[in-house]
Amino acid sequence: YSGWVKAHFGGPQGKIVDAKIGDVVIVPAGVSHKNLEQSTDFRCVGAYPKDQSWDMNYGRAGERPQTDVNIKNVFPPKTDPVFGKSGPVKRLWE
Repeated sequence: YSGWVKAHFGGPQGKIVDAKIGDVVIVPAGVSHKNLEQSTDFRCVGAYPKDQSWDMNYGRAGERPQTDVNIKNVFPPKTDPVFGKSGPVKRLWE
């Protein structure tokens, strides 16, 4: 879309990723993600599979164990949203 972002995925032992225009980041259910730094023109687009919606949590007391139940109830995508049926998302998700 525009700009760049430095994002942290996966909690304290996770990875820091630099993303820029044209990059695609797919975040499976339950993976924490945080914007660490961004350009002033940073914009992104988020999408969810049909009939699913986001469930934002912030690591606050009381969010669990319901959050864990919600994560287990999310089905992996039927196809890779970028590469279609031959894409790696379904294999990597599982």
